[in-house]
Amino acid sequence: MNDETLFGRVSRFIGTLRHCQRLGIRAVSARENELVVELPYSDAIVGNPETGVIHGGAITTLMDTASGTVVICALPEFELCPTLDLRVDYMRAAEPGHRVYARARAYRVTNNIVFTRCETYQADPEQTIAHCVGTFMRIGPEATPKAYRDLITGGEDE
Repeated sequence: MNDETLFGRVSRFIGTLRHCQRLGIRAVSARENELVVELPYSDAIVGNPETGVIHGGAITTLMDTASGTVVICALPEFELCPTLDLRVDYMRAAEPGHRVYARARAYRVTNNIVFTRCETYQADPEQTIAHCVGTFMRIGPEATPKAYRDLITGGEDE
């Protein structure tokens, strides 16, 4: 089930990221500690023009974005959390011509770090393209400019 407040926040956040604008990455669903985003297929993300296979860098970008954005679904207040570490394992190539989804989960939140897991897939969530684990540094809501926080939260009181 989608949480409309979280979905609005993650959609606004992703919408501010230039690489997401350029690649067409958008939120599909958001709920507590879980987020799904999608990357549409386009010529801009093809790594091998002869086969049409998506470049691994586009998949990594999708996973980093999903993993970094799921922290919004895990924290009581919006705060920017830069990537400390992202470990990616590729299982297989994505099918050319089809969008790719990333499902990220925040599985542990401490005072300083948010730990995440993410997997990418296409039509079947059981057919993993790649997966990753990530750690994101909490810098606190006060470290994010108020105007940006208000943009992401829609000016809601937190």
